[in-house]
Amino acid sequence: MITEQGPARDEPDVSRGEVEQAPRPTNEGALGASRSAERDALRATAAEFVRREVAPHLQEWEDAGEIPRTLHRTAGDLGLIGVAFPESVGGSGGDLLDSVAMQEAMFDAGASSGLMAGLFTSGIALPHIAASGNDDLVDRFVRPTLAGDLIGSLAITEPGGGSDVARLRTTATRDGDHYVVDGAKTFITSGVRADFVTVAVRTGPVPYQGAGHAGISLLVVEKGTPGFTVDRGLRKMGWHCSDTAELSFADCRVPVANLVGAEGSGFGQIADQFVVERIALAVHGYGIAARSLDLAAAYARDRQTFGRPLIGNQSVQHTLVEMRRQVEVARTYTRHVAARHVAGEFVVAEACLAKQTAVDCAAHVCDRAVQLFGGTGYMHGTEVERHYRDARILPIGGGADEVLRDLTAKLMGYAS
Repeated sequence: MITEQGPARDEPDVSRGEVEQAPRPTNEGALGASRSAERDALRATAAEFVRREVAPHLQEWEDAGEIPRTLHRTAGDLGLIGVAFPESVGGSGGDLLDSVAMQEAMFDAGASSGLMAGLFTSGIALPHIAASGNDDLVDRFVRPTLAGDLIGSLAITEPGGGSDVARLRTTATRDGDHYVVDGAKTFITSGVRADFVTVAVRTGPVPYQGAGHAGISLLVVEKGTPGFTVDRGLRKMGWHCSDTAELSFADCRVPVANLVGAEGSGFGQIADQFVVERIALAVHGYGIAARSLDLAAAYARDRQTFGRPLIGNQSVQHTLVEMRRQVEVARTYTRHVAARHVAGEFVVAEACLAKQTAVDCAAHVCDRAVQLFGGTGYMHGTEVERHYRDARILPIGGGADEVLRDLTAKLMGYAS
């Protein structure tokens, strides 16, 4: 177990991410060989950021239930938050493949899935605003968030609603130059700390009138707006350092100027970002799995059992090989789908498959890592224990596995 006094006697010192890692294939054929040097520099910056700014403090933030705002500013100064956003909105001008490379490097260096969710909530809060072409909203929300000065969140899920976006009940009724918002949201990542929330609302008919996907819009609601309340922070099985909130809106007056895109276009805007979100969650999956594999392999080499290293047992070797196989499959397929998306292909179904492959990998590999660590792996504060807990949200977030299988079946022509 890692403590303030140092690692337990039989555990390798991983407090700063210093673990011998198996060679990582760069797959630059998929990631783009012409930009390999830039991506190598990005990986180095991201990894050093985690080793210097994150790893020494991560357990403290886990116990506190949130990450400090100063971390956003540091990441913003390094260009990490805006890596996949255009320079025209304050980003670094990269694309999804740059984001994948950055995230992989951060997980390799010891970042947790919860840390990444809390630090990069901008990845789900901002894309709709950035793509809207609204210079006012970009200047007020996108640029300062990418710089690390603001924190944003995305509020879609509602109590009792789950993954069914078409059943939104939060309403926004036009009243002059404002919308009056009423309703509630739950499971909102970074909702406690957020300076603004991109909220999915129903500006058209209520769902009981057969509106379905129609009539959904996106509004930016700023912290401190009368009628907007963070009801409570939610305690979770994992993602402890990523704050999660329940939000409510009661006669909350939001300027019409905060409408993102055209009224009624919200469902399409949300759907357009699902591929990127699911690719990101896939990277979370194989990222924490790859890290857990490295930790487990290092531990198995150092741990002495029955007079020899743990890794001397054939069953342990086979377990590590299977863990590696699943990581490589998930990583390779996710990178392939990401490259196709950047090339402009329609890969909604493939993104679902990539996410499911990667989160299944995370569930298996993180479980086996805890098993190889034995009692040490079950202790609070051990890194593999953290990854094991964090892995459980991945088959739920960004669309539950069951929902994504239904969607994939329809897209691939397997549904009746």
